[in-house]
Amino acid sequence: MMNNFAKDVLKGLTSDKKYLSSKYFYDDNGSRIFQEIMKMPEYYLTDAEFEILSLQSKQIFESLKFTTPFNIIELGAGDGFKTFKLLQYLVTNNIEFNYIPIDISEEAITILEQRLKEKLPSIKIEPKVGDYFEILKENKESNVPSLLLFLGGNIGNYTKEKAQELLSLFNTSMKSGDKLLIGFDIKKNPITIHNAYYDKHGITKRFNLNLLLRINRELGADFKIDDYDFYCHYDPISGDVKSYIVSLRKQSVHIKAINKLIEFDYNELIWTELSKKYSLDEISNLAVGTSFKLVSNFLDCKHLFTDSLWKK
Repeated sequence: MMNNFAKDVLKGLTSDKKYLSSKYFYDDNGSRIFQEIMKMPEYYLTDAEFEILSLQSKQIFESLKFTTPFNIIELGAGDGFKTFKLLQYLVTNNIEFNYIPIDISEEAITILEQRLKEKLPSIKIEPKVGDYFEILKENKESNVPSLLLFLGGNIGNYTKEKAQELLSLFNTSMKSGDKLLIGFDIKKNPITIHNAYYDKHGITKRFNLNLLLRINRELGADFKIDDYDFYCHYDPISGDVKSYIVSLRKQSVHIKAINKLIEFDYNELIWTELSKKYSLDEISNLAVGTSFKLVSNFLDCKHLFTDSLWKK
């Protein structure tokens, strides 16, 4: 019986226009490569959001208007690097909360928990590995107010329709009065965005090609990595960055687990990722369209990024 990964790979690589879902980037190796991306000087997103959470944690907390202990539920916590500043502010000021980081990478969650227990020994932490919505179901049944975190511009990985669908699901998984702090990469000079995604270090290329290595390893495929390249393109009008793996020659790949031979043509593309950039008006419309009230946009000093606070 095929697992979800195998099913999605089969569906994507047998489509007229081949694609692979970006959610499969983050196996343990992919998560490690993404840490490298976040450390690149061109990758402004990490520093911009880190600045917001470093300098505006007090304002964010005050905007929550929670009067009792609360949960912070982080969806796709990764290494927790950015969130640390918010957590540190709360712990230092003796604000009572329970931190529930959720990630699909067990390795990322283990490292996060170890680091936080070293740096903030008094923190109450309940890490969870798995599906957001299963875990959010439990939370909806409790009477503890919650702040959901969906940081790092992750919402940009979804098409407009899928973003609306996801945020509506978040909304139905929340209690009235709960808050959502969500990261958006803002439309800006196209050159700045281009340099962040089409990096000269080749790290983004490795990140994309790791998807093929994962298919080789987990599904018994025989992708020859040197026969593929990476390309990405930013459209400043729509705000879409699209990333692709490029087949450098006519070739066929056998995927043992699904017993399928996939044919590739010269320069054929596999679409791997969308990373949409938003204007502040688009953010406001998205909040309203998914039954939230926009409380405040917290921006970095260069207005590259915003963590937007919404209320159900």
